[in-house]
This record gives sequence, C-alpha cells and structure tokens, in this order.
Amino acid sequence: MTRIAFLGTGLMGAPMARRLLGAGHHAAVWNRSPEKAQALAQAGAVPAADPAQAVAGAEVVFTMLADGAAVADVLFARGVVDAMSGDAVLVDTSSIAPAQARDHAAALAARGIAAIDCPVSGGVPGAENGTLALMAGGEAGVIARIADVMAPLGRLTHVGPAGAGQVCKLANQQIVAITIGAVAEAMMLVSSGGADRAKFREAIRGGFAESRILDLHGGRMVARDFRPGGSSRFHLKDLNAVADLAAGAGLALPLTETVRTAFSDFVASGHGDTDHSGLLLHLEAMNGAHPEAKDDR
Repeated sequence: MTRIAFLGTGLMGAPMARRLLGAGHHAAVWNRSPEKAQALAQAGAVPAADPAQAVAGAEVVFTMLADGAAVADVLFARGVVDAMSGDAVLVDTSSIAPAQARDHAAALAARGIAAIDCPVSGGVPGAENGTLALMAGGEAGVIARIADVMAPLGRLTHVGPAGAGQVCKLANQQIVAITIGAVAEAMMLVSSGGADRAKFREAIRGGFAESRILDLHGGRMVARDFRPGGSSRFHLKDLNAVADLAAGAGLALPLTETVRTAFSDFVASGHGDTDHSGLLLHLEAMNGAHPEAKDDR
C-alpha cells in the first residue's frame, strides 16, 4: 500500500483515483468543487478540505487539473509544494504546455522533490478500465520507482526528460483531432451518397481505417451522443499549445492548423463543453446539413 494524494477528481481524475483505491492504496483526495472529492469517500478515499492537507504524508501526489495555470496555482499558491515531503514524487497527469512542465520540475527539484509530467490518453473509458496510455517525462529512476503505483491506470512509457510527456500528449492530440475530423467528414460523405452511417462504420471495421477514434467517436457520431467525455474547449487548448510549439520550432503543420481552426470556430459557437466528436456538428453546419438527431447535446 502506498499513501497517495489525488488533486483534481473531475471527469478523468475520479475514475483514476478509484483505480488506485481499488489497487489497495490509501488516497487523500481534493477537488475545487468539494462534492466531487466527497463522492469518492464511499470508495475509501479521504476527502481533504484543501490541497495542502491532502498531500501531507503522501508518497506520491497526483494532479489532474484543467491547465498549467491551475497546476501552478495548486502547487505554489495553495501550499502543496511546501506541504510535500522531500522524498515524495509529484505525478502531473494534467495536459499542460511542455515549457510549464519543465518549469514546474525545476522548481520542485530546487526543493529536493522529484516531478514527473505524465499526461494520459484514453478518455474516460480508459480511466475507468485502467487502459490509459501514460506518457512520462522525467528521470528514468524516478519513473521506475513509481511504476507499480501507476500500473492500475494503464501502460506507462518513459518518453524522455522533463516536458517530453507533454510534447507526446500534444502529438497525440494532433492525431486525435485530425482523425476525428476525417471520420466526421467521411460520415457526411457516405450520407450524401445514400449510404447508412452506422453500416458504413461497421463495414470498414478491421480495414486500414480501423482506429479507436472510429470505434468510440465514430460510435458517438452515429448515435449523436455528444455529452462530454473529452470537452472541445480542452482539445482546443491542446491544439493551441501545439501551434505554439510548432511556431517555436519553425514547423508548418497544415492539417493540424486546419482542424485547430475548425475547433476554434466550434468552441466560439457555444460548444466548448460538447464532446470533441461533436466536431461533426460544426462540419454539418458548414455544409447546411441538418440530419435527424437523437441527441445533439
């Protein structure tokens, strides 16, 4: 049993914390909305009134927060770093800019605390089933040290030094966004040609177009169930970070830039909290399409 603290028990954090509790670890939990942390008490978690209280005595501290500013606020303004023990490890599973991750790691190292940036991919289903892709940036020895704790969450891969985990997550988000756009456009194309969208998806399963996006997000598009598993505004945040990183490296990424513009327009139209598979709605609107909808949430 490892004493852990989990800060941020929202859509992704809550099922991740449950996986860790199910593996027998002792977990103190905190969330800005206290009721979300309190909901984990039935699973054996100990809700904390503030994040500094949650991390006291913890051997591994997880953060799953909205963005880099939220992570910095919790770590440095709310006293988490001051309350952590020197031999604890911070595992930031949030998606933040690589430069921010490197800055946080350096600031913690100056206090003798090891930090790993370990963003995840796999969405809520992956968090619930323990099948997340875990992209870890930091020192190899530290990552090896926490590997057993991370095992209930999914597959852990050391991808490079501090910040490298966040770079890999941004690359992951490029692929996901472009593929969502490709599947959405294909859905519209088959409808315009008189084919059934559900049957089209079924027909190409197992072929070269097979993917988790076709499976999960294609299924959402067919069912027109766009309740947020991965919110469009968070995906846009990641695509904006990709654009910044690419600009700094002098890279032209035309496919990524096209889909980033589409997500920007979609979010600006009031769909920030719509699932990112809902990009289909934006593309349909561009084409004046108004198909029968079961659920356009």
